[in-house]
Amino acid sequence: MSELGALLRRAREERNLSLDDIQELTKIRKRYLEAIESGDYRVLPGTFYVRAFVKNYSEAVGLEPDEVLRLYQHEIPAAPIEQTVEPIPARKPRQVKSQTSERFGKIGFNLVMWLFLIVIVVVVWYFVINKNTDDPKAVDETPITENSEQPQETSTGSSPDVAPTPPPPTKAPTTVVFDRKAGSADQYLIGPAGGTHQLEIKVNGGRNWIEVREGSSSGNKLFYANAEDGAVQTYELTGVLYINVGRADLAEIKVDGVLVPDGDRANSKKLLLKPTEEDAAADDGTGVGTEGGAGTEATGEGSNSITKGE
Repeated sequence: MSELGALLRRAREERNLSLDDIQELTKIRKRYLEAIESGDYRVLPGTFYVRAFVKNYSEAVGLEPDEVLRLYQHEIPAAPIEQTVEPIPARKPRQVKSQTSERFGKIGFNLVMWLFLIVIVVVVWYFVINKNTDDPKAVDETPITENSEQPQETSTGSSPDVAPTPPPPTKAPTTVVFDRKAGSADQYLIGPAGGTHQLEIKVNGGRNWIEVREGSSSGNKLFYANAEDGAVQTYELTGVLYINVGRADLAEIKVDGVLVPDGDRANSKKLLLKPTEEDAAADDGTGVGTEGGAGTEATGEGSNSITKGE
């Protein structure tokens, strides 16, 4: 066994690898690997493959391939030097133009020019003739009589029998109002009531821990992992959502495009987002929404449908 083969075999056995394992890693046949370990390079298909196989074997057992080839280059047969012969450029034959070919070339060029002029004349003549043959009497001669119907005047007054069409209702803008401190989390009321809101959590600036649960900090997990920079999580906010971010300065939380204040600091932040309920949106039956949503508790019951956006 050669010194190179002993080195490779010892490194293989230290890693608890068999020749079958090396064959699977390097895609080199097992009999070639055995020949390398025994130093019998005549079994390999050629001297060119010896260095390549030794390099792949060294990488598979954790050795530096270039250093192995340098230390044991006296054992590895050198690849044959290919002698390259520069081809002698062949001279291009000189093209000899006969007088006959030159004469036909001039005739063909003149013929093409005359045909081009004829086509232009025919096109101009065609359009001129068509323009002159247009019937001047083809003008609309619809008689104007006294019995012609006059345009009906539209009445400016509204008919008493037709009710005016009410304008379509406009969607109230989304509001994010701080309600109270719920334990270690800040609770925000999301208005207006009765609608579906879209929550978006975007990681911006680096990897960040994101936790989203239904109802409370012990509710059903919607997301519980590290999110990469640029990742966006979207949810339908129809019930209370608990949000915990590892770093508030690397998270951007929005509801319908409205930014939820999270402190924007390099520490964790816990939030409770609660949609405003119908009875909390009215103020003594006048229909005016109450800002702050006093008396509303974050229940976190699981009857609301929340969809996770990948």
